[in-house]
Amino acid sequence: MVKHIVMYKLKEPTEQNAIALQQKFLSMKGKIDVLRDIESGVDVLRSDRSFDVVLICKFDTMADMEIYRTHKVHLPVMEYVKSVVELSKSVDYFE
Repeated sequence: MVKHIVMYKLKEPTEQNAIALQQKFLSMKGKIDVLRDIESGVDVLRSDRSFDVVLICKFDTMADMEIYRTHKVHLPVMEYVKSVVELSKSVDYFE
């Protein structure tokens, strides 16, 4: 199992914008066969080192993660991300 975790800092870090991004991520649930699980959360601490939103996805294989990356359901979500996100950091590992 491959776990894909991405943290996002928003250009305009309001609660409304964070929730909108979270909902955009969760809208993919059940629409991409290779996406085994998806979670997203909005930061509650809002400290200096905090990111605003996190995305956690699980895939069976690295090849499945690549299919997800170019999937027609994922592409418009990524376009939205590019329009609202200032910075992101990710980690991918075998579970």
